[in-house]
Amino acid sequence: MIAHFDCFAGISGDMTLGAFVDQGVPVKWLEETLKANLLTDFDLVVTAISKMGITAQKMNVISKSQVQRDYATIREMIGRSSVNGMVKDLSLEMFEKLAVAESKIHGCPKDHVHFHEVGGVDAIVDIVGTCLCVNYLGLKKISASKIPLGNGFVNCSHGKLPVPAPATIEILKNIPVYGTEIPFELVTPTGAAIVSTLAETFGKMPDMLVSKIGYGSGTRDFEKMPNLLRIFFGKSISSSETVTMIETCIDDMNPEIYGFLMDRLFEDGALDVYLVPVFMKKNRPGTLLQVLCHHSEKETLIRRILAETTTLGVRFFDVERRLLDRESVTIQTDFGPVSAKKVITPDGRFRIVPEYAVCRAIARKKDIPIRTVYEKISQHAENLIK
Repeated sequence: MIAHFDCFAGISGDMTLGAFVDQGVPVKWLEETLKANLLTDFDLVVTAISKMGITAQKMNVISKSQVQRDYATIREMIGRSSVNGMVKDLSLEMFEKLAVAESKIHGCPKDHVHFHEVGGVDAIVDIVGTCLCVNYLGLKKISASKIPLGNGFVNCSHGKLPVPAPATIEILKNIPVYGTEIPFELVTPTGAAIVSTLAETFGKMPDMLVSKIGYGSGTRDFEKMPNLLRIFFGKSISSSETVTMIETCIDDMNPEIYGFLMDRLFEDGALDVYLVPVFMKKNRPGTLLQVLCHHSEKETLIRRILAETTTLGVRFFDVERRLLDRESVTIQTDFGPVSAKKVITPDGRFRIVPEYAVCRAIARKKDIPIRTVYEKISQHAENLIK
């Protein structure tokens, strides 16, 4: 199943949980799982309300204590909990974003950040609860709309801060946002951490067969639109997405640098890197460097190219790409269990492709040609297809 976050009125932790519960995640299961694994000093109260005629779920976290936990404490709590590994990793990634942003804004050590505005209990329930919902629904891919931002000011423990709150916009760096005339906070720091971690792409809704829709309610009432987060759930019609292509032509750089550059670009999140021989002005031979990436990685990769190469500038533009559906599998071979990709073709058939890194490791260990490794693994794969 895939999901698309339609954040037309922003996003917060309670709006996200409300939308998941509205879709069908049992609130009793959610509360019991959190209490069994992390903390017990809270209750979850869900209320069905109407926003401009649309029924939605309003999630309230009722805290039974005033304990303010810092980032180091929360990280330790999640780390020693027995929640699913994916849930744990996603939760820690979200809290890391919150802590880094708050630390930078307020000039304090990351581990000592206290979550005053969202409250220790609220933050844990919203973030870990969201990750539990993602795992419960078996969501394989999540996208989101561009993120709207309100304006004005918001009162907090540090005083009156501009909207969007400094921590919120810090987390949303390199993510598509747009301004509105709504004089309220539309995106909370927790909401920013959730959507920036879960969504792989931001923009238009992907091609999908929608099976369910969940509505999570915010607290305020807006004059011109319902204060709701809408999440579409369903199956992908085609694995199409919008990604960014960054490119530049270089004719004055030591060619030995390109190998190092390619490694660093992949470390920075590049989806693919191409080096194409070209002839440039004055018939000078050069190299066209092209880097394919998700929009959220664009600025990081541009900085890398400008820092590591001799180019004076880069071009970038959006491109559409369509992917075959694929999933990771493990097959039994003469070499033992081997990781591979199961690639599904448009007509429903599939093929199994071994991972290059695995084949290379086997070839080195056995001191045999890598071609032999591919052939033997492919034979086992063909037996699975028949």
